Amino acid sequence: MVYKFRVILDAEEDIFRDIAILDDDTLEDLHNAIFNSFGFDGMEVASFYTCDETWNQEDEISLFDTGDVPGEQRIMSDYKLSDILDEENTKIIYVYDFINMWTFLVELAAIEEQTAGAIYPETLFSHGEMPDEALEKNFEADNADDFYDEFEDGLDDDDMDMFEGDDSYEDYGFEENWN
Repeated sequence: MVYKFRVILDAEEDIFRDIAILDDDTLEDLHNAIFNSFGFDGMEVASFYTCDETWNQEDEISLFDTGDVPGEQRIMSDYKLSDILDEENTKIIYVYDFINMWTFLVELAAIEEQTAGAIYPETLFSHGEMPDEALEKNFEADNADDFYDEFEDGLDDDDMDMFEGDDSYEDYGFEENWN
């Protein structure tokens, strides 16, 4: 079967690509198709994220194993597209280049029979030009204020006087590094 995806750049302008790829290709194959169709060089790290129907990010599937124990973490090449995407689960998020955070909404639009003689993956349609810079992301936890309050101890500079004259630590003489 052929999976047809619409890959939409998270940007102010409408920029998207329609990509056809075989259902038994891997997420790594889809990664390659996406960065090629948008004109990236493929030299940056990327990840897919599973998500719910309203695009709320869930589990990360990275390009490389970044876990503490080699082989413990599953990566893009371990997942066939049909393993995680189907008629019920049609959405996934793709992030390319964690410095610039190019973010794409990837949606399975159709599942069709393979066309004889067609070569997959294939960019079926291209709309919009890539901007010079990615849309700036604002990452802030929903409970950021609660987190800060939990660790707010109420100490100020006057409270630090209690440490004066304490010789229980060794002074390495690097004061110039702390100014």
